[in-house]
Amino acid sequence: MTDFNLTTQHTEGDLALTHVAGELDMATAPVLRAQALALIEQGHRHLILDLSAVTFCDSTGFSALVGIYRCAQTADGTLVLAAVPDRLARLLDLTGLSALLPAFPTAAHALVAHTPSPDTATAASRQGTIDA
Repeated sequence: MTDFNLTTQHTEGDLALTHVAGELDMATAPVLRAQALALIEQGHRHLILDLSAVTFCDSTGFSALVGIYRCAQTADGTLVLAAVPDRLARLLDLTGLSALLPAFPTAAHALVAHTPSPDTATAASRQGTIDA
């Protein structure tokens, strides 16, 4: 089995940030999918996957990302990628999935984009809803 590690460091409300490290392949893709689906089931319907430490991604890894996206959508959530390696970014572009899976240069950028500003949160709380 290849070296592979998942670390979820940020879980706030309905948002979770998971760092993915190692090879995303036939042996590890089911692990990523299972952890992501568990996060969604726990109420973290908006997922950020930090792929900065992914060293390889084959078609099963790519398929896992698509499956996670679909499950997040079913839960009225989102899947956002951060620090996507060049080869995977090109594959996402070629398949058109980059339009569905927004990517940010870093996990910090993705967190900022998914965190409501104080003004937005205040206005939303006055209306009784907060969209994350």
